[in-house]
Amino acid sequence: MQLVFATNNPNKLKEVQALLPSSITLLSLKDVGCLEDIPETQPTIKGNAIQKAEYIKQHYGHDCFADDTGLEVKALHGKPGVFSARYAGEQRNANDNMDKLLSKLQVKDDRSAQFKTVIALHINNQLHTFTGICEGYITKEKKGNKGFGYDPIFRPKGYESTFAEMDLGLKNNIGHRGKAVQQLVEFLNNLTQTV
Repeated sequence: MQLVFATNNPNKLKEVQALLPSSITLLSLKDVGCLEDIPETQPTIKGNAIQKAEYIKQHYGHDCFADDTGLEVKALHGKPGVFSARYAGEQRNANDNMDKLLSKLQVKDDRSAQFKTVIALHINNQLHTFTGICEGYITKEKKGNKGFGYDPIFRPKGYESTFAEMDLGLKNNIGHRGKAVQQLVEFLNNLTQTV
């Protein structure tokens, strides 16, 4: 089975490919010739994931899935949320985003937050969604050099390390994207067994 993963982020591609069964070949947007920016204009994380999956299906005809992820900080009423990648501006710079978030939290006591990933799968002309959540805390400084995005300042609940200090296997096991992908994989496994 071939599936398009609607992302241009090589880190995400690598993370997800590591979780999928070998019977599924993952294609990137580049592999199918999609070089344009896919619209992400919905007000929710779930809405953006669905919009991206539907765009690929409509324009390229491939079965596909797309994800959208946001970091929701309790003291900031769920922000940056759907704007996580562009929190500090359209340049989508991870360090700028982290610096802005750390600055906003300087005067806040509650540093609890959660990462949320929603995956929208478009397959056999049907749409399915899967949601993964990882609760944790925003640290006071950046730690670690693995991962990407907000990983250096997010410490999952029950752990002393940030995502950026963890190896990929552990992060995939406990993380938001890993949880959503596990649901996707279970669904795809059931689908391939019934075909």
